[in-house]
Amino acid sequence: MTNAGASDARDRDVAGRARNARPRDGLGRPLPYGAEGVPRQPEGVLRTPQDTVAEARALLASGRPFHAHEVFEDAWKSGPPEERALWRGLAQLAVGLTHAARGNAVGGARLLRRGAGAVEEWAAERGEDRPYGLDLPGLARWARELAGRVEDGSAPVDAETEAPRLGP
Repeated sequence: MTNAGASDARDRDVAGRARNARPRDGLGRPLPYGAEGVPRQPEGVLRTPQDTVAEARALLASGRPFHAHEVFEDAWKSGPPEERALWRGLAQLAVGLTHAARGNAVGGARLLRRGAGAVEEWAAERGEDRPYGLDLPGLARWARELAGRVEDGSAPVDAETEAPRLGP
């Protein structure tokens, strides 16, 4: 990707689609051009559900929930229709943690609760609490507890130490 220049300030990929080429930090915040950022997740990658969970687990464990959100988003957009709500809910949990770690208490709490509700609803509709080894009830509890702590402002959120366990 290159910077398109003065006539069009948007970055473009080789096909001409708008794509932000600025480096990002571990929480997905854009950094100045030329700064050293963390490796970005490629967009539109088709992964198996097991690979999605494994990659997101590793990103969360390393304090990179924004990047885990992108992995879940790929599964949400490319997965079978009956699983899209699951992956969307997981993406909301990851981006909720991102916002909380960035200091956005309102947005973080809202997304954490929205994601908790989404994964609970998906599990209830299917009678399945542990798809792909994911502990959906445990994730919903984690998200609601973190949302409460974020709202009360008792302590800053560290994305790495607060990251949820996705399964056993």
